[in-house]
Amino acid sequence: MENHIYNVNLKWESDRKGLISAPELPTTIEVATPPEFDKGMPNIWSPEHLFTASVLSCFMTTFLAISEYSKLDFISFECSSDGILEKIEGKYLMTKIIVKPILTIADLNKIEKAQRVLELSEKACLISNSIKSEVILKPTINIEN
Repeated sequence: MENHIYNVNLKWESDRKGLISAPELPTTIEVATPPEFDKGMPNIWSPEHLFTASVLSCFMTTFLAISEYSKLDFISFECSSDGILEKIEGKYLMTKIIVKPILTIADLNKIEKAQRVLELSEKACLISNSIKSEVILKPTINIEN
């Protein structure tokens, strides 16, 4: 596979706030220092949110590809995540990302396959494989007829 480059730009606006954009994307994202830090701003995406969202969105796209390849039929998929920020030896680190998918399938006999696909998705996620943070999978699989 050839290398791919993803260009992202940032323009500072004021205080601890800026706008992130990408040349090929139509929308911008306002980002700021989170309110837990000095001069942080509430109600704006922070680097910590974006870091956690990167793992979560990669998990979803990986799951969709693996479930299609594995022919796993599902009714619905949603996922939430918790990014854990800790101060270790004087440095702030995102130490853990807890990924909590909720997968609904129709066939009770496919529950083990669904579990395997979720686990494979976490292991194959390129963002999870690119970071130092521990990624913890806590899936829920529901059956709906």
